[in-house]
Amino acid sequence: MQKVPPGVGPRHPQVVVLVGATGDLSRRKLLPGLFHLAAAGFIPGCRIIGVSLDELDRDGFRDFVRKALDEFSTRKVADDAWHTFAQNLDYVPLAAGAAALRAAVDQAEQSFSGESRRLHYMSVPPNAALSAVRVLGDAGLVERSRIIMEKPFGTDLASAVSLNARLHEVFDEEQIFRIDHFLGKEAAQNILAFRFANGLFEPIWNRNFIDHVQIDVPETLALGKRAAFYEATGAFRDMVVTHLFQILGFMAMEPPTALEPAPISEEKNKVFRSMLAIRPSDVVRGQYTGYRSEPGIAPESDTETFIALKCSIDNWRWAGVPFFLRTGKRMAEGQRIISIAFREPPKSMFPAGSGVGAQGPDHLTFDLADASKMSLSFYGKRPGPGMRLDKLSLQFAMHDTGLIGDVLEAYERLILDAMRGDHTLFTTAEGIERLWEVSTPLLEAPPAVRPYAPGSWGPNAIHQLVAPHAWRLPFERVWRDPNRVGS
Repeated sequence: MQKVPPGVGPRHPQVVVLVGATGDLSRRKLLPGLFHLAAAGFIPGCRIIGVSLDELDRDGFRDFVRKALDEFSTRKVADDAWHTFAQNLDYVPLAAGAAALRAAVDQAEQSFSGESRRLHYMSVPPNAALSAVRVLGDAGLVERSRIIMEKPFGTDLASAVSLNARLHEVFDEEQIFRIDHFLGKEAAQNILAFRFANGLFEPIWNRNFIDHVQIDVPETLALGKRAAFYEATGAFRDMVVTHLFQILGFMAMEPPTALEPAPISEEKNKVFRSMLAIRPSDVVRGQYTGYRSEPGIAPESDTETFIALKCSIDNWRWAGVPFFLRTGKRMAEGQRIISIAFREPPKSMFPAGSGVGAQGPDHLTFDLADASKMSLSFYGKRPGPGMRLDKLSLQFAMHDTGLIGDVLEAYERLILDAMRGDHTLFTTAEGIERLWEVSTPLLEAPPAVRPYAPGSWGPNAIHQLVAPHAWRLPFERVWRDPNRVGS
């Protein structure tokens, strides 16, 4: 059993109202995550009430949850832990209305001996969640509660402003948690630790030493069952505004006055306020060959399944440093990296043919996978006579620490934070509206989509976008395997 550090979990028992409880995200991530948090003792008491359009009863929902755990849980489901968890599961069809939901919540809260809190998780897109939000308001379930909203939060500035306004009719801003599971990853939080806990790196974290930055999240996955959602959304709305811009905010922010939610959110929002509007000429949109033949896709669809863009932060620290972002479906590899390219020395004293400059600038690379890694590349002398230099690297992997078993999955960490009322890793109304504002020129005049082959790295135009630099992916050198002898 994992030992729970003090202060990690909430102080009060929780009643979780899980809207969209029979959906794909719930099956794959939320129900296995809640089971682990409850079984490992992170939550001092937890009752879960599933809500969806399906006409299930309590036993039917328990059967559904057990099948989800058997299929998707990354940890062994012990029979005694499952039996305890199952007793804390209930279900209310959405059609049953506010009174039935209130009765189920009251019953759950009465099972606790003391004070409890409510967490409403909207495991559906925000626009679809608004009807459930009204039910929560009608049921009188706003008090002592927090609400988690899924992405994408709006599709442009007007829709994001409208969505925030309608949410604020029921919930106060401090009760709302707009989730981005990328920020729940250990690797994303490790950026803060790396920058602000080490005197070596923060002094060079600026335009004087950094040449450019890449945030690259290619995916090998196709659409799956998300064709209708994706056709109306596209790669930019689905991934860039929601995920990649948020990672950019963490990477580029100024030191906060304290490691607390409000100061960190303010520094991220300062980055977003400093971003220049995205110019369509700095964007490459792509669509993989065969997308228009997918079920549910319009034969003349202009939806992008790939996007690469250059953006700029117009402040003292980052003036003149381009940030290159790329993501897409059906690409050659699935990766999630931040790569920081340092400026090369102004003059080389090494002879021609020594190898200096032949392999590009030094890079600091963060891998945003759950089992996070980082690498720092540099030139070093090749053994033997003469002065020949090779590109070498220092690498760290979470596996090296022996603490990989302590890593919480992103959704688990974020659910715990929401239960505790910690907004550090969540987006604010101001921040999300500003990101849609800088995106407006692109959304109003998007460049034409260019075809690319499935299994490639996107349209050829991406090389002109990043020139005179080069994309870090695909890597010339693979990550070292920490389990291989001599690696």
